[in-house]
Amino acid sequence: MLFIRSIIFLIGQAIITLLYFPLTLFAVFLPVRRKVSLISGWGWLVIKWLRLSCGLDFSVQGVENLPATPFVALVNHQSAWETTALLFLLPPHCWVLKKELLRIPVFGWGLALAKPIAIDRSQNKAALKQLLAQGKERLQDGLCVVICPQGTRKPPGEFGRFNVGGAMLAVRNQVPVVPIAHNAGSFWPRRGLLKFPGTIELVIGEAIETKNNSADQVNDQARQWIEQTLASLESGITTDTAMPLENKPEPH
Repeated sequence: MLFIRSIIFLIGQAIITLLYFPLTLFAVFLPVRRKVSLISGWGWLVIKWLRLSCGLDFSVQGVENLPATPFVALVNHQSAWETTALLFLLPPHCWVLKKELLRIPVFGWGLALAKPIAIDRSQNKAALKQLLAQGKERLQDGLCVVICPQGTRKPPGEFGRFNVGGAMLAVRNQVPVVPIAHNAGSFWPRRGLLKFPGTIELVIGEAIETKNNSADQVNDQARQWIEQTLASLESGITTDTAMPLENKPEPH
């Protein structure tokens, strides 16, 4: 039954993507923030379908910690879930991602309209230079910038390297860093077809101010918070409860 429900989800996700894509064409004529907000609706529909088809819901803690002005979000990377759900859970933003994703038919075309910072991860110095230059432009446009400092998806129980580029972008532009942790990998693994029922828990930490702090200091503070919070989530320690999907935030 789990296999069948996972297949049903994938079929529905493909249908949602195909039906939603024509709407994204209108985004070409919209201001950048409105453009990103329109595209975020795709994520809301997919996550709603995920609950209906697979019984996989989510809860959110710490929404009040999101600043009213642009910021850099640092998020642990375990699954494709966070890249979908955060589309509508966060204010208008762009993702830092690998450029290969833009080559995916239909999905990649719509993704390109959301003004991502698409980097070549094999070119470290060039990628960092691109992140700092384009990240500054996105922040000036009023967008937040979302980065997974681990680079690649890590299974539950693994953390890995925590790159400093996101913290460097925030420090250079004097915007806060918002750390975000979740345990999506326990329900939507990085590899494999199955989506397990349950409740993914996502926690938004207090914003880290960058004034008078170095990029390394900010990065270390974010890493420690994410690592500690993730350990608590993965051990089953939580203070939050799930909200019905209908009561969760609509796309920004």
